[in-house]
Amino acid sequence: METYKIAFVLDDSLDTPDGVQQYVLNLGRWLADHGHIVHYIVGETKRTDLPHVHSIGRNIKVRFNQNRMSIPLPVSKRKIRKLLQQEEYDIVHVQMPYSPMLGGRVVKAVSTYTGVVGTFHIAPHSKMVHFANSVLRMMVNGSLSRFDEIISVSRVAQDFAWDTFRVESSVVPNTLNLSPFYTPLPFEKYEDTTNIIFFGRLVERKGCRYFLKAINRLHKQKSLPDDCRVIVCGKGPQEAALKAYVKQNHLDKLVTFTGFVSEADKPRYLAGGDIIAYPSTGGESFGIVLLEGMAAGRGVVIAGDNPGYAGVLGERPEVLFEPTNEEVFAAKIEKYLMQPKLREEAHDWQQQFVRKFDIPNVADEILVIYDEALHKRRS
Repeated sequence: METYKIAFVLDDSLDTPDGVQQYVLNLGRWLADHGHIVHYIVGETKRTDLPHVHSIGRNIKVRFNQNRMSIPLPVSKRKIRKLLQQEEYDIVHVQMPYSPMLGGRVVKAVSTYTGVVGTFHIAPHSKMVHFANSVLRMMVNGSLSRFDEIISVSRVAQDFAWDTFRVESSVVPNTLNLSPFYTPLPFEKYEDTTNIIFFGRLVERKGCRYFLKAINRLHKQKSLPDDCRVIVCGKGPQEAALKAYVKQNHLDKLVTFTGFVSEADKPRYLAGGDIIAYPSTGGESFGIVLLEGMAAGRGVVIAGDNPGYAGVLGERPEVLFEPTNEEVFAAKIEKYLMQPKLREEAHDWQQQFVRKFDIPNVADEILVIYDEALHKRRS
């Protein structure tokens, strides 16, 4: 097998465990484990545990698509040229959309012998996001023609890439290393209880407010089993308001807030999930979190019926629901609580389905795309 020297380009930091960062790091680790040389070119990161990280600029924090992220300030073109001349990468793999201040400058500076591949991740949550990316496309237009291959992590992302950037792309699904999620043991205190889990950032788009309203409805109806535990995993700007809602509705003994959950602890929390709910209202291009929940949970993953999540779970639409409809959301939880055989059947399907997204399968597809990009360059 031919080995490549690959640079992943990411405008954002590597310090957060968000979806794009997971994509880059999981794919990078797999490629490195299989003999390839992997570098990371980022705006700014404080991580020191990764080899070959080139933190070449400074970033500022912004809110976009109802997420917190960082964007790069202008990076020295001279610094970029020096790095690329020194390293002589075979493949530069850019995470899209990208900034003209970092990603765009890297793409323009690469050697004509270097294959340039892009992965489009984003899905819109509003007309403003759509408009902003259309404007961004005009700003990076001069570098788009340099891409040899572009892929999107889902059909939603593929459509958005065409609508805003006017680029054609093939769909290669998102990926992650699922091996830590297949066999974790739940924390001892959750082994023998019936657990309903929310996992995600505590921001409006992720839907924890709707989750707690549905739980409150079931609590008032006395539809929850006596041993039920409701676990909210995550932190975010809505945390204080959500805790106040729990207190006001006398759910203190039922609901536990874990705060930030480390990557090491995540599989163990999910392993205790009889029902794991991801009630995002939109802005999801794929849904890595769904795969983690399906791989680790002992029960069933249910999810908000947004285009990104539906793209993953569309074969089993019965697990999708409208998260802003409190009655529908509560009924979906109750359905799987009260029917263990139905929950078990859904669990078995999800456990089998999730394996096609495991990193060895997807990484092989991406290596083929690298081959095609280099063939275009070197022929």
